[in-house]
Amino acid sequence: MDNIRTAMNRGAFDFVTKPINFEDLEITITKTIDEIRVMQMAMKEHDQLVSIQYDLNIARDIQQAILPQVFPPYPGRSDFDIYATMIAAKEVGGDFYDFFLINNDHLGFVIGDVSGKGVPAAIFMAVSRTLIRATGLKGLPPTECIEYVNNLLCNESVSCMFVTVFYGILNISTGELEYVNAGHNPPYILHNSGELTKVNMTGGTIMGCFEEFKYASGRVKLNPQDIFFLFTDGVTEAMNPKLELYSEVRLETTLRQKPGLPLKPLIGQIFDEVNAFAAGEPQSDDITVMGIAWYGK
Repeated sequence: MDNIRTAMNRGAFDFVTKPINFEDLEITITKTIDEIRVMQMAMKEHDQLVSIQYDLNIARDIQQAILPQVFPPYPGRSDFDIYATMIAAKEVGGDFYDFFLINNDHLGFVIGDVSGKGVPAAIFMAVSRTLIRATGLKGLPPTECIEYVNNLLCNESVSCMFVTVFYGILNISTGELEYVNAGHNPPYILHNSGELTKVNMTGGTIMGCFEEFKYASGRVKLNPQDIFFLFTDGVTEAMNPKLELYSEVRLETTLRQKPGLPLKPLIGQIFDEVNAFAAGEPQSDDITVMGIAWYGK
């Protein structure tokens, strides 16, 4: 028994005793072979997981690369400013934001949230963002841009995936902003006085589900120093350990307390307060925020 105990402590899987019973020996050998196969399968699955994790890390880097990361994006412009950031709930996410100068006087911008999580959402996100950017750069009105992209997504969508989108065009000279809301959270206008205005919906539905849907546009007028604040539902639906949501009410209260704050500190404080509210609760959804400050001519 001392020898058996020593052998087992040193890693032996099983043992047989003299006189040897060949039926017991066969059973022991079969069990040992099965255990080896289990170990080999576990090692193979571990290697596959390492490979998948590596691919996901690369996918995350690619996804981050296609979103604007350099701020301020137009350092030569003093009439407006933009800042945005996205934190995925997993390695890759379905939220996105983008902006682009259509011409010297018009800025196109978009924020979106794809249904689902992980790699499928990330791929659909990349397709949606690319189509909206390519179409928007043609200078089409927001309704025509969104209707065209919606039809393309309906033809290409699989697994019933869809995306909510807010797309707008800001006239940089006048502060006039035309937009389409395709089922997305309504943005806010934060005035320098601290007053907060929720932007009206336009009756638009999600993109990628209903082909030939006709979208309506809305218009707002920004005053100098106004901030146009956009976000995804990962902000308002952030949950704390008590299963309470951060909510639009808390977001509105936070925004009203930040009049006159520059964009980057404003958005940074929003993220800080959402994280403090969550109190360590795991992030369940992508969180994306974008702000556009218009200073006037």
